[in-house]
Amino acid sequence: MEEIKAIMAGNVWKVLVSVGDTVEEDQDIVILESMKMEIPIAAEEAGTIKEIKVAEGDFVNEGDCLAIIETN
Repeated sequence: MEEIKAIMAGNVWKVLVSVGDTVEEDQDIVILESMKMEIPIAAEEAGTIKEIKVAEGDFVNEGDCLAIIETN
C-alpha cells in the first residue's frame, strides 16, 4: 500500500480518479490549487485506488494523505 500525500497546503481542486481505478506510475491523482496555481499530485507507483481521503473543495496541509493505492 502506498499513501499519496499532499506536497503543499492548498484546496483540492479536482479528484481525477475513483476507488477501484487502475493507475500508472506518474499518473495524476488529485489536482491541488494553491496561490492560484494548479499543482498535480501523481502516483509514485502503479496500482489500484483503494481509498480516496479527500473531496473536491477540501483544504489539505502539506503531508496530508490524499489517497491510498494498492501497488501491483
